[in-house]
Formats: sequence, structure tokens, C-alpha cells
Amino acid sequence: MSDAPRPRPRAFRLDEAARHRIDVQDVPDVFALKPAAKNEEAAVETAQKRGLLARAFLSWGGLFWSAAGTLALMAAGLWFDKLIVDLFARAPALGWMGIMLVVLLVLSLGVLAGREMAAIMQQKHIARMHLAFAQAREADDRNEARRLVKALTDLYAMRPDTARARADMSHLSGEIVDGRDLIDIAETRLMSPLDEEIQREIAAAAKRVSIVTAVSPRAAIDLIFVGAQAFRLVRRIAEIYGGRPGALGFFRLMKSVGAHLAITGGMAAGDSLVQQFLGHGLASRLSARLGEGVLNGLLTARVGLSAMAVCRPLPFAAKPAPGLKDVAPFLFGDKKDED
Repeated sequence: MSDAPRPRPRAFRLDEAARHRIDVQDVPDVFALKPAAKNEEAAVETAQKRGLLARAFLSWGGLFWSAAGTLALMAAGLWFDKLIVDLFARAPALGWMGIMLVVLLVLSLGVLAGREMAAIMQQKHIARMHLAFAQAREADDRNEARRLVKALTDLYAMRPDTARARADMSHLSGEIVDGRDLIDIAETRLMSPLDEEIQREIAAAAKRVSIVTAVSPRAAIDLIFVGAQAFRLVRRIAEIYGGRPGALGFFRLMKSVGAHLAITGGMAAGDSLVQQFLGHGLASRLSARLGEGVLNGLLTARVGLSAMAVCRPLPFAAKPAPGLKDVAPFLFGDKKDED
């Protein structure tokens, strides 16, 4: 037997132990969104409701365009009627040919209208999915999370590049019991490759805009090119995330992007951007044209980030939302981008 002294028994008061009791309310919620992330998500949801989820027919603008469109259709119908009558007066063959052409025209317009409505409904579906994911993650709703993850995998069912991630999520949906964890895994597995592709698109567009602006001889060319690149970038981001914006759907999408830019500060010319841009001494070293190219590149990247936030089916939660320096470090003279 060991000769080591045994610890002596001692007494203590229960109220002293109570001082070390851990209150559940004092434990921080590591899964909760940070205040900045909550503000960003609130801006995204507000922008979606102003554009993608707006009820266009319940406003004066919607009534105006509805009435104007109806009058235009009635005028077109009367004009076609008079045209067919005149063709029959010339020759019956011309009249029947005119009728066939009108039928083809109406049929093609119907197909285009159907595609437009399908594209709008697809964009609305993605926007509603975004809101539903945010609510399910906040409530930690397991059943709703499983339903939404299934809808997300169905959204990318025709994308071969997501086949592995979709198979993993189908397997994990039945095993993970925590709704918040399931949503975070879906964001990591399914969204991360798409996010990286979109960031490459934003970087390429910002680089094109900055270079063309720097060498362009006319301001009008700069304006046209920057606008065209911004529209192309927004459409491309929507397509990568599963949307198919048509003419009217693209207009509603741009309303959401514009609302997000307005809410989050437009060019984001706050302290962080000013410090990053002026702190490196770039303003004193760049020429006027090159400085305009950098600013236009930043504007294009900012538009792309807003479109990314608005078109994304899931809110940024498991991973932080990218910033200007994440997608376009070359505009800030970052050395790691030159390596």
C-alpha cells in the first residue's frame, strides 16, 4: 500500500457552490447571426420585396401599365382586322396568308409570354426560398429545413456539377436532426462552388471595366460599357443561382439590386473603402483615367455583390458574405493578387 497522505475531508456551504452555477441565458448562442449579418439579411429581404416579390398590379404604376398594355392590344387587334379585310379585298389568297401570319404571330407571342411568366415565377421561387431558409434557420425548424433542402436540390437537379453535393445532401437530410446544422451544411456543400464561380465572374467584369475605362478615349463609351457589363453580370449571377430572368423579370431583378445598393450605401464609400483606397496612397500615384477605371471597377464589383446577395437561394450564415476586397483585390493593389 502507498504511504502517500490521503486528502482530508472538508465541508463547504451550498450557497458557495451556487455562485458558480451557469445560467443558460448567459451562454452565447454561437449559431446566432451577428448584428452586422442580421442587418445585411434585413437589407436583402427588403430589396427582394421591393423588386422580385413586389406586387406590380396593386399599385398605380401597375394599373397604368396594365391599362396601357390592354389599349395597345386592342389597337393592334383593330389594325390587324382592317389589314385582313383589305387583303381579302385584294385577293382571297392574300387574306388567308395574312390570317396564317397573324396566327403564327399570336402563337409566338404566347410562347414568349409563357417563358416570361415562367422566368418571373422562377425568380420569385428563389426569393421566397431565401426568406424561408432564413426563417427556418432562425427557428431551428428541422422539418422545414428538410423540405427546403429538398427544394434546393431539386432546383439544381439539371446541373451536373452539383450532382455530388446533391447526393450528399439527400443522404444527410435523413441523418441530421438539427435544422440549423442541416441548412448550414447545405450552404457549405451546395452554395460554396456556385459562390466561387460568381466571385470569378465579378472579378472578371470589374477587371474588364477598369481596363476599358482606363484606355477609353470617350466618356460616352465608358458609360455604355459599364452599363452593359453591369447588366450582363447581374443576368449571369441570376443564371448561376438557378434563375432565368427574361425582359420583365430582369427589370424586377434590377429593381431589387438597385434597392439593395440604396439600402447598403451604394458604392459603399464609407470609412472602410476610403481607408483601403486612400490608405495605400493609390490616389496620389494614379492618373486621372486610371483612377476612373478603378472607381468604375469598384462600382461594377459592388453591383455584382448586391446581385449575389439578392439572387442567392440561401442567406449568408455559415460563411460570411464576400466583400469588395474579396472579389477584386487587384483594384486595391493587393500584393497577394499579383503573386
